[in-house]
Amino acid sequence: MQRVERSSVLAAAPAEVFAYLSNLNNLAEWQTGITEARITSQGEVGVGATALVTRELMGQRIEAPLTVTEYEPPRRIAIGSEVSGVKVHATLDLAPAENGEATDLDFAMEIRGSMLTRFMEPMIASAAGGDIEATLDRLKARFAAEPT
Repeated sequence: MQRVERSSVLAAAPAEVFAYLSNLNNLAEWQTGITEARITSQGEVGVGATALVTRELMGQRIEAPLTVTEYEPPRRIAIGSEVSGVKVHATLDLAPAENGEATDLDFAMEIRGSMLTRFMEPMIASAAGGDIEATLDRLKARFAAEPT
């Protein structure tokens, strides 16, 4: 198992950031590598909600089913996926910063390969680290403080 984690501060309150991140239709806007996202479950987003994403990973297009595994507004959402014997579990932890006017965001991914794919874990983790950093840059730009 490989774990990759990065953090950033976003210039918006946790409730606003959580509402944006937890809307699975927004995934392609903020998650680097995802080119399309489509909710596949009915009803409100919560534990058990599903989506199908198309992502580019190491030069390949991959369709990946996602399932929300944890949903605790406005502080935590976790999503799991499995493709070709590789399981990925992503967590987004949000905490108030700057008197509640900003958000500390921790983004972590755990990558687990099967017996046949375990050798790929370090390569996938390396790519995921770069994707997380680029994703946090996108989110910082999305929630940049407006000029006064």
